[in-house]
Amino acid sequence: MRAETLNIVDEIRQAITLLRRHFDWDPAVKRLEYLNSRAEDSSLWNDPIEAQKLMRERQELEEGIAAVKGMTQALEDNIGLIELGEEEGDEGVIAEAEAALRSMQGEAKARQVETLLSGEADANDTYLEIHAGAGGTESQDWASMLLRMYTRWAERRRFKVEVLEVHDGEEAGIKSATVLIKGHNAYGWMKTESGVHRLVRISPYDSNARRHTSFASVWVYPVIDDTIEIDVSESDVRIDTYRSSGSGGQHVNTTDSAVRITHIATGIAVACQAERSQHKNKAKAWEMLRSRLYEEELKKREAVANATEASKSDIGWGHQIRSYVLQPYQLVKDLRTGVESTSPSSVLDGDLDEFMEASLSHRIEGGAGEAVADLD
Repeated sequence: MRAETLNIVDEIRQAITLLRRHFDWDPAVKRLEYLNSRAEDSSLWNDPIEAQKLMRERQELEEGIAAVKGMTQALEDNIGLIELGEEEGDEGVIAEAEAALRSMQGEAKARQVETLLSGEADANDTYLEIHAGAGGTESQDWASMLLRMYTRWAERRRFKVEVLEVHDGEEAGIKSATVLIKGHNAYGWMKTESGVHRLVRISPYDSNARRHTSFASVWVYPVIDDTIEIDVSESDVRIDTYRSSGSGGQHVNTTDSAVRITHIATGIAVACQAERSQHKNKAKAWEMLRSRLYEEELKKREAVANATEASKSDIGWGHQIRSYVLQPYQLVKDLRTGVESTSPSSVLDGDLDEFMEASLSHRIEGGAGEAVADLD
């Protein structure tokens, strides 16, 4: 077997070992057997919420275990084909088996990334907030570029994007926006995107064509379901209503239908203007506030567990996570992981998976603390 092929085989075997360890293999297999027997019990659906929870767990375990078994069998089959081809001198069989192994190598990598998405809320939908920094039109334009980037990324993954609130800039761009991204593992993929994003470019709004640096902050927090209790009452918040902003003409809402809710104790504020009804906007804003408070609780738990230094510090203007340079050279660099791309246009068009995968790995491995310290 060629050295290159041996390396691929070793990489796949290591991936399978890590996946088995992630599933805690023997207990996971027994758990699946139990869930399969429960699924056949008609009394399970006497409690629909619990039934749905068990069925989701069953599906995830079933898919994961089947994938590991399939990869293990396919690996052994292709090794056998290569050995047979070498014995008979059949280069065609060898080439076909090697191609299958290279394909498996990519699948193994993707499966390993999926194991990073095993947090309490990782499978949930997610809210995404973007806020322009100081700098007027420049930063507001940059905020709108980030909104487009994440929208394109979500579309690539066939996630659904629902705009909840947008405050347009005076001349161009946006002051802020809140969107809901719906899809399996949406929060898990996006949770490391919270932070400050920096853009360096020749400004299209500067008649002297000078280079400008702009900042915008991104905040990501999970959508929570009714099974998660967040105790918050109207006496804990301040509720403001205002007129929704829009593009003008017949689409302008002439009533104070937009709603902003501020949690007094923490200062957390959320807003929604997606609906024409104040009642519906208020209901959605309450959901968003509960999600933000839940996300704060997740951060506290992670801080206690020392999961990552990033989870211990608030997101602020001094906490830059990624730099996007368009002039005088072209480079996107993640300041936590060191991952780089020399094609900013592709990144701004939604090509973010490499950055997200690296930051997820970095977060799990606990290396973020050193990276942040190096930047101080």
